[in-house]
Amino acid sequence: MKVHFIAIGGAAMHNLALALMEKGYHISGSDDAIFNPSKSRLENAGICPDTMGWFPAKITTDLDAVIIGMHARSDNPELLKAQQLNLPLFSYPEYLYEQSKDKIRIVIGGSHGKTTITSMILHVLQNVGIDCDYMVGAQLKGFKTMVRLSDAPIIVLEGDEYLSSPLDLRPKFHLYKPHIALLSGIAWDHINVFPTFENYIEQFKIFIDKIQPKGYLTYASSDENLKNLVHNNDSVNFESYQLPDHKITEGITYIKSENSLLPLEIFGDHNLMNMMGALNICKQLKVSDQQFYNAMSTFMGASMRLEKVYQRKGLQVFKDFAHSPSKVKATVKAVKTQFEDSKVIAVLELHTFSSLNKSFLTEYKNAMNGVEVALVYFDPNAVVHKKLEDLSTALVFNSFNRADLKVLTTRNQISESIEREITANTIVLFMSSGNFGGLNLEVFSKQL
Repeated sequence: MKVHFIAIGGAAMHNLALALMEKGYHISGSDDAIFNPSKSRLENAGICPDTMGWFPAKITTDLDAVIIGMHARSDNPELLKAQQLNLPLFSYPEYLYEQSKDKIRIVIGGSHGKTTITSMILHVLQNVGIDCDYMVGAQLKGFKTMVRLSDAPIIVLEGDEYLSSPLDLRPKFHLYKPHIALLSGIAWDHINVFPTFENYIEQFKIFIDKIQPKGYLTYASSDENLKNLVHNNDSVNFESYQLPDHKITEGITYIKSENSLLPLEIFGDHNLMNMMGALNICKQLKVSDQQFYNAMSTFMGASMRLEKVYQRKGLQVFKDFAHSPSKVKATVKAVKTQFEDSKVIAVLELHTFSSLNKSFLTEYKNAMNGVEVALVYFDPNAVVHKKLEDLSTALVFNSFNRADLKVLTTRNQISESIEREITANTIVLFMSSGNFGGLNLEVFSKQL
């Protein structure tokens, strides 16, 4: 099979390219810019484009498939050539479905926790020796790539609700048609695509309707929107999951497992909920409770999900992918609950289209409350780049409803503000889907 990738350098796209190459496919690709780690990984595999740009000459009649990334535009010259030649065109999720038509498809959806829950399931299945394919949104320890495609009878897919491609405006998770599914909760996001909360909720209703007849869905019992959706569908077997009994001792979370207390590497109510959802999925694959908990005791978390950056006596630094209001609230609460005797400095970067949008900012009200120091950073250039209305520091300040909030607009302000607040027993929490203006968190943390 010969497959060409338009915009091969994306995090998801380059992993799919590597997975297909591992399967024995002949891979080619193009992009206008590729950054690490994608660049070095593609170079090591020998499939990184020699020259950046779009080259219609790469689109030939012997291609079996052309896969289009979200980074490509609808007027991309390679895409136009592929359309002219009437070649088979696929979005990323469409091609994953093509590769998994004959497998048991397990799809993990929801506004938050998708990557973590998918990672938990894969960690457990690897530990108990159940062979599966997968697609997950973060690099996991012990896994070569973020995508695997083989002859395994099962595939576990992280089900993103964002759009599939410039040509396919359906949410990705609508294309997977799961046999087994999970929804972690619904919290409005991606307002550039789903302008109202009602429109956003509708995407999850459609997802539930796509579950195969007599299929299975487990969902967070705490989410009222999900409860309403599942109660209006009688073609799927539903099961909710709840927060488990647990205790926190000296910064470590313990969960009851049979007659003993099992220490966990993860923490936070949201992660414990994620774990119980993962348990329900694994039980569908004949994993016992004891097998699950034994495996989970060694789960360190997914990359960028409450990941520990640095630790020395009196200081711990974490980074988390949290950026939407619900994720920020959950992460802030988790860290303060886990380390209640420490001073917590929470730093949030407003980076996404939604978070930098004036009409959405009020959703962050009280999101940074409960910690000793709250800092919010945004880059005015990012606002311009996304072609949004200018943001004032006063507007951002008022949106969070916290009197001592500090709003920052430069990388130096971030580092200086944190350095001033460090005391003998401090936790620093960085939250962003961006990079804080290029601040190297590892280097900075070691200097504190």
